[in-house]
Amino acid sequence: MAKVTLGTTGIIVEKNAFGALPIQRISREEAVKLLRKAYDHGVTFYDTARFYTDSEEKVGEAFEGIREKVYIATKTGAADAEGFWKDLQISLGNLRTDYIDLYQFHNPAFCPKPGDGSGLYEAMLEAKEKGMIRHIGITNHRLKVAREAIESGLYETLQFPFSYLATEKELELVEQSARADMGFIAMKALAGGLINNSAAAYAFLAGYENVLPIWGVQRERELDEFLSYIDKPPVLDEALSAVIAHDREELLGDFCRGCGYCMPCPAGIEINTCARMSLLIRRSPSAAQLTLKAQEMMKKIENCLHCGKCRSKCPYGLDTPALLEKNYRDYCEILEGKAY
Repeated sequence: MAKVTLGTTGIIVEKNAFGALPIQRISREEAVKLLRKAYDHGVTFYDTARFYTDSEEKVGEAFEGIREKVYIATKTGAADAEGFWKDLQISLGNLRTDYIDLYQFHNPAFCPKPGDGSGLYEAMLEAKEKGMIRHIGITNHRLKVAREAIESGLYETLQFPFSYLATEKELELVEQSARADMGFIAMKALAGGLINNSAAAYAFLAGYENVLPIWGVQRERELDEFLSYIDKPPVLDEALSAVIAHDREELLGDFCRGCGYCMPCPAGIEINTCARMSLLIRRSPSAAQLTLKAQEMMKKIENCLHCGKCRSKCPYGLDTPALLEKNYRDYCEILEGKAY
């Protein structure tokens, strides 16, 4: 079983972590079953967040009584110290624990530092001194903030999107974190569902010794797929390399990662789904993508105000209104039977 050490934290875990965002979409019973099955098969690192509705509560129930046997990472999206302490207390209660292994700032628009006026980093340090958290991390979708976090020396881990669709800039970020002896946690390892070959995704990330991938799991068959790779890890052979090359040719460039930081939309458009619908429907076809409900969702694109708010909030600098228009056009062609 491959192991990874998260920088200077001393945390050594299987190179196969559980991303608990998707379990907010399933029942408590189903979620607890998935979490415990993952643990029973050797997975010991679990990543959640206050932002993920009831995900923390489900993680807390699953590991009550065996808390010391797993590592739990969660996040705060607080904007000030008061919000930080409120989030932390709620997370501790939800997780049924008196400490959090890794507490992360959740995609802040800036890199929190001592003396910046927000009080966030000072609160994080105080929480660590009190034993309420054990390690300090940050998550982000912005290269500028991620680089600053690495260069600051203030953080033990960085969580950032990383998959085989990564550009040279993301690859440099992984190398930069390794040089700084900073743990790198790879989110969006399946590019928000656009990568549909988990073996290729797993084999690619296995090539980076300092990277811990977290796999978002919602269904038992998805979990079984990743668990099977623990004892029989996919090898980046000619066939999987060809899959990666094909996907990079098709997907590299301006595509929506589905992070949702452009939301909410004043016109009620579900941007993080609509802006990548044509890709999703071609790569991961589902009848649900063509239902009347889905069609009504896509039709809302006609109400776009062109206010530019989504474009200004996109951490990838995408021209979101243009992507919406393109996806709506493609979607209509699919419905008319001209494509797909």
